[in-house]
Amino acid sequence: MQVQISAVIITFNEEKNIERCILSVKKVADEILVVDSFSTDQTKTLCEKHGVQFLEHAFDGHIQQKNWAKDQAKFNVVLSLDADEALDDTLVGEIEKVKRNWVSNAHKMNRLTNYCGKWIHHTSWYPDTKIRLFDRRVGKWDGLNPHDEYMVLTAEKVVHLKGDILHYSFYTRAEHLAQIEKFSSIGAQALLEKGKRSNWLLVILKPMARFVKNYFVGFGFLDGAQGFTISRLSAYANYLKYKKLIHLQKQAN
Repeated sequence: MQVQISAVIITFNEEKNIERCILSVKKVADEILVVDSFSTDQTKTLCEKHGVQFLEHAFDGHIQQKNWAKDQAKFNVVLSLDADEALDDTLVGEIEKVKRNWVSNAHKMNRLTNYCGKWIHHTSWYPDTKIRLFDRRVGKWDGLNPHDEYMVLTAEKVVHLKGDILHYSFYTRAEHLAQIEKFSSIGAQALLEKGKRSNWLLVILKPMARFVKNYFVGFGFLDGAQGFTISRLSAYANYLKYKKLIHLQKQAN
């Protein structure tokens, strides 16, 4: 059966990315819904320029915001993208075919990340497979903030679509470091709320394991200097998160 699709995008100060995202989904979406957490840049103006449905909603966390956003969509079939993502041509074609013959209610796809101008084909950043096209009645957003994951709650078969989500992650290393500082705080708080504990042994071992996973097991060295930078900074992110968790534990006690 043929279905209609709501493309749902959450935003905050995404003026440099949002137009690319909107344009990439126009061929497959019957509705484009942007849920914004009160941007202070030109995000709203650019969305209105393209005639999308634009809602503002206070941000309580990535998982909470995405669950609220999907529930505001006009159609039950939802294509969920972040503002710094876009569909490549192959994926557009795959979604067009699925839309004309909707059989499975959950579809996953690979995500290819552009880091400081270079596409990253290794480390844990690729294929980075994610469920992004689904019937919202068969699952919900879950995970551990700030890393959301769509969880299918029924026995639905998840079909893998060809093509890539193109992820324009960081334009500079400074942006990456700023996100690490922010996300490590969010991650530490989320771990604390889940009852997780940290200690100085974990502060040492977790970053080492992350570096090995990305650079050696994930063949990050094949991505050259960028592969080393990603592996090193991913390890640093783990170091900060578990160190901050120790601090939060002390405060809680």
